[in-house]
Amino acid sequence: QVQLVESGGGLVQAGGSLRLSCAASGRTFSSYFMGWFRRAPGKDREFVATISWGGGARNYADSVKGRFTISVDNAKNTMYLQMNSLKPEDTAVYFCAADRDPLSSHSDSSYIHWGQGTQVTVSS
Repeated sequence: QVQLVESGGGLVQAGGSLRLSCAASGRTFSSYFMGWFRRAPGKDREFVATISWGGGARNYADSVKGRFTISVDNAKNTMYLQMNSLKPEDTAVYFCAADRDPLSSHSDSSYIHWGQGTQVTVSS
């Protein structure tokens, strides 16, 4: 059974940094696509970043490009999201997701496995 557990959220001032972690278990993820999504208050869940675990291909939402970095550590079976230059509009619950073959890596409906989410709050 696939289990994804996020951690690393918290409260940070604008301009600060946080690193989110997503610990994955229950499968060999080398052939999986992994993604970070977020849901801000009153808004739909939106794509943040995605990475192919084996090949490392990365994609980012325009709103985070140049500020966020997605990565994986194969030895630890963990995915990360390094978030720098945080803005108040980055405030959201952040979720990690996994799927062997998502129809669209940018669409949350394409992912079958999800973590419980971690809250990120950026104060101005």
